[in-house]
Amino acid sequence: MALSVGSPVAEAHEAVGVAGGFMSGFAHPLFGWDHVAAMVAVGLWGAFLGAPAIWLLPIVFPLVMAFGAALGIIGVPLPAVEIGIAFSAVLLGAMVALAARPPLVGAAAIVGLFAIFHGHAHGTELPAAANALAYAAGFVIATGLLHLIGISFGFTTRWSWGAPAVRTAGGIIALVGVGFLLKGVA
Repeated sequence: MALSVGSPVAEAHEAVGVAGGFMSGFAHPLFGWDHVAAMVAVGLWGAFLGAPAIWLLPIVFPLVMAFGAALGIIGVPLPAVEIGIAFSAVLLGAMVALAARPPLVGAAAIVGLFAIFHGHAHGTELPAAANALAYAAGFVIATGLLHLIGISFGFTTRWSWGAPAVRTAGGIIALVGVGFLLKGVA
């Protein structure tokens, strides 16, 4: 009896209902380093490009990601999802590293394309007992927070040392993405 007081609580039903759905959705992008890399890169690239990209790219990504998640939830197949996610880190990181400045529509299209892959992965991994809307709210909010981390670091471009630091971070993200690609192919 005394030992049971200090033991952790056993939970047989994880990710049940609204609260469980939200927490599962919130955790999904945060514990997938491939998601973290790409989502931070979106924020970095938006900050690097400046207004209006600084707010447009981090809005396009979650909106299109939610569409991709809906496709995954209803079972629409999407080929090479993991490769698409890994390649998103490569290309988005490279865009930051190379200080690429495509037209805003082009940048939004690139971000939107990759958001479909990220969303599809989130949607197909919806826990069976979780509330789908709460799960989606969780991963959209976590995605927004990752974008904000990228934007915050991207603001360092205001100082002389900032642009090289942001571009270096983009290069690191691209290299990490190559690692994800190689892992996925192996």
